[in-house]
Amino acid sequence: MKWDHVIRNGIIVDEKQSYQANLYIKDEKITAITHGDLEGEVAEVTDARGQYVLPGLIDSHVHSRDGENGAIYKEDFYHSSMAAAAGGLTTIFEMPNSNPAIFNVEMLYKQVKNLTPKAYVDFAIWGLCLGELNKDQLKPLSEAGVIGFKFFWGYAINRNTYQLIYNYSPEMENVIPPLGDGEIYQMFEEIGRTGKVLGIHAENFDLIQTLTKQVERSGDKSYEAFLKGRPNVAEETTIQTAISFAKRTAVKLHILHVAAKEGVELIKRAQEEGYSITGETCSHYLVLCDEDYKRVGLAMKVYPPIRHREDQDMLWGGLRNGVLSIVSSDHAPHTEEEKMGDLWSIPAGMACVETLVPLMINEVSKGKITINDLAAVLSENPAKLFGIYPGKGSLKVGTDADITIIDLNQIHTVRKVNLHSKSKVTPFDGLELRGAPVATIVRGKTVMRNGQIIGEPTGKFIKPHTGG
Repeated sequence: MKWDHVIRNGIIVDEKQSYQANLYIKDEKITAITHGDLEGEVAEVTDARGQYVLPGLIDSHVHSRDGENGAIYKEDFYHSSMAAAAGGLTTIFEMPNSNPAIFNVEMLYKQVKNLTPKAYVDFAIWGLCLGELNKDQLKPLSEAGVIGFKFFWGYAINRNTYQLIYNYSPEMENVIPPLGDGEIYQMFEEIGRTGKVLGIHAENFDLIQTLTKQVERSGDKSYEAFLKGRPNVAEETTIQTAISFAKRTAVKLHILHVAAKEGVELIKRAQEEGYSITGETCSHYLVLCDEDYKRVGLAMKVYPPIRHREDQDMLWGGLRNGVLSIVSSDHAPHTEEEKMGDLWSIPAGMACVETLVPLMINEVSKGKITINDLAAVLSENPAKLFGIYPGKGSLKVGTDADITIIDLNQIHTVRKVNLHSKSKVTPFDGLELRGAPVATIVRGKTVMRNGQIIGEPTGKFIKPHTGG
């Protein structure tokens, strides 16, 4: 037997257990897991002694800005997927608000063709929900292999390009206003029929618009004033409505980037009632709160905003008790020039696909979660929810040899100049972390070792094998 890759002496980790063993890989698959050595030649050997071997980690929420008319001056998929690999990720899910947007099958295929030669890691693609504009395209998109559907609740749409309008006002021309509840409800029904996950950006546009104008009139430019313009209740009311719709349409509802404590409570209640409603949060909500703005500044502006310490505590509680089952990055990069200026006018988002895993490993080192929890929220849970398990998200014989190797003792400092993304905007510059991903292996091929990218892009487009 000739093995393509053997990982020796590592501590194998899944969501329930950890044990020392060797992994044997052939033809991109895990072929054997043993406590002893098997005979045969080996093309590549990785000695993982003292290190943790996890199922390849997944980021289910990435905006790479790539597309025929995309904002590639901010980021492109070559750099975002490279950053993902450098940060210990083996699979990323690309969001659909690219340019052109992923609103029909033609655009999906065009994006797959565009992204594949740039992909350092495997990738899936979300489909975009535009209400009546593409309701008839949801089933074809599902059949063509989108990983799920994304709805940006409360956002207006450019009538010509189908791009989202982030600062809508009624006097704008060639703009479709934010969708009404009736149209949204019908969209829930249609997606429910596909069996795919519906992920929502949950913020109440009307409420935010009214409260933001009120705060702006006061002249207060503080971060606390910013939070008053986008308060917890803006998330709470939208999540509450979405849950009500999901209960009646049987859609698999997934609340994206939960930041408000009330969101955790609403999801928990729905789960206790037996509904298929899940939630994710992001690493920046778990690591930062409003108290950090004085130190970090404008780099931490995101939507929904990073909130108060009590919200952060509730997010951690939701993660530990399983109410929130996934942690993602919501990688949404901008240039440093764009992030300079006024808190109210600069764009929201940061470059964080590369820091997601290191930040969460640091929380393992601090005792906030276990290494097994890490494997769950960053691998097994997203793989199961989105229908790509056990091919992804597990270390089982016969599955894709996607592996992330972690050294819990390595101390390093985040330096924005070292990030592989085009954008270097990060609120974590200078942060010292304990623990790091030291190898990223995609289908048996090492693409990152000790922070260095190895080889050329060989990532593939993946599809769910179930409804989601």
